[in-house]
Amino acid sequence: MLNQTATPSSSGGLIRILGVGFGLAVIVGSTLGIGILRTPGLVAGQLPNPTAILVVWMAGGLYTLVGAVCLAELGTMLPKAGGYYVYARQAFGDAVGFAVGWTDWLTYCAVLGYVSIAIGEFTALLVPSLGGYEKAVAILALAALSALQLAGLRVSSRFQEIATVVKCGAFLIVVLAAMVFAPGIPSGLGPASQAPSFSGLIVALQSVVITYGGWQSALYFSEEDRQPDLNLPRSMIGGVASVIVVYLLVNVALLSVLPVADLARSTLPAADAAQILLGGRGREIITVLSIVSLPPMLNAILMIGTRILFAIGRDGLLWRRAASVTVRGTPAAAMLATTLVALALIATGTFQRLVAVVAFFLAANYVVCCLALFVLRRREPERPRPFRAWGYPWSAAVVLAGAAAFLVGAAAGDSMNAAGALALLALGFPIRWTWRIWVRGLHTRSA
Repeated sequence: MLNQTATPSSSGGLIRILGVGFGLAVIVGSTLGIGILRTPGLVAGQLPNPTAILVVWMAGGLYTLVGAVCLAELGTMLPKAGGYYVYARQAFGDAVGFAVGWTDWLTYCAVLGYVSIAIGEFTALLVPSLGGYEKAVAILALAALSALQLAGLRVSSRFQEIATVVKCGAFLIVVLAAMVFAPGIPSGLGPASQAPSFSGLIVALQSVVITYGGWQSALYFSEEDRQPDLNLPRSMIGGVASVIVVYLLVNVALLSVLPVADLARSTLPAADAAQILLGGRGREIITVLSIVSLPPMLNAILMIGTRILFAIGRDGLLWRRAASVTVRGTPAAAMLATTLVALALIATGTFQRLVAVVAFFLAANYVVCCLALFVLRRREPERPRPFRAWGYPWSAAVVLAGAAAFLVGAAAGDSMNAAGALALLALGFPIRWTWRIWVRGLHTRSA
């Protein structure tokens, strides 16, 4: 929920009006979406029976929850806007901090383009006359949410809360309908009682963990939270737990309608299940559900990308104007820069290539933040930690091992995009150095 009185932040001009309600909304809103409508088919393709499928979804959720608990310590210890960038800079200095911030910002710009285009494509499916205008719809959607940001933090955060409630309600209605009206699955179509292969288990678990992406979203807003020491852990733990419940319910609903063999063959199992239950209109309903799921995701991603650029600018590692904040609490310059980059990616179609590349950054930056937890525990043991990671150091070691394995797998499995990621990372440093030289020149001429 939002407080009625805006409290100025200790630095940077941000205002403290956010609470647990927004924290839950930004996590659930940026996590729950198209992924859970598609990924169950990929997971079922690797696993032989419903029990194995549900166990993997639960295991992926618990791994994500442990990661949330570990990073909640960093978030309450360093309650500043910027998320991963803040922790990397504190632990490893400006160079590593900039690398993480730059790549994290590029990641969210690319995902903005991806989600915006998804809105355009699903809208065209629902309204065929808009076919061929997907980019225009995507640009309008992003422009509308950018305008919403300019109305202020109170408006944009309220939209996030309401839109996420609508999204969750829509998902739960569809799940309940599937469970209530599911036809019986003929026994001959039931799953074989074979054990899953180790490789299949790893692929399935990797797919599940990716689908939980977005769980870290509340970290980026700790500076705007009224009581981050209390609210951030509650948001992180409650948000991830809520997503786990929804994901399990979606899988139970799908398994009650589709045999495992059919689920494994489906590229959009939610639509196939809806078609069985409702006939031809089933796919339309899933299209509507997809559209409903995307605005809160787009809003959250835009707000996060804005905070990353704001934080980098405030620390003087890039454009300082990005740290300017309106009286309503919006880092307007950072938001407009983020929007313009995303719009350029949409217009040129380069976001598709960039999304594949920045997947490498997601894994790499997570590894850096896991290492930051260990470094700061050792180097700054006296720093106040309102919340401590449960089970440290073993919990953090498990999260780090999983993140490192994912990073190695991403690099080995897609060396071309890994090389592209390194090139984008390298590009950031000349930009930073050029900016610093230019700023020094201005200061010298004005002296």
